[in-house]
Amino acid sequence: MEKPANIFSNDDITVTFKPCLCIHAEKCASELSDVFRTSIIPWINLDGTETKRIIKQIKRCPSGALQYALKNSKQAS
Repeated sequence: MEKPANIFSNDDITVTFKPCLCIHAEKCASELSDVFRTSIIPWINLDGTETKRIIKQIKRCPSGALQYALKNSKQAS
């Protein structure tokens, strides 16, 4: 059975995490630990840095477990 995606949002972006796809490479936590925190719940803190840095890190996710969508057609700055 597939676990539902975890959803995290702020005013600019919505990030989803699909644990069933994650290969635990930990690129997110090791490279952007202000946002992706393995020892704190909720483990994704979208207020930890600017949206463009979050998007850049999500694109580095090797498994595709992390995805994003910008809100209200805003462009990442």
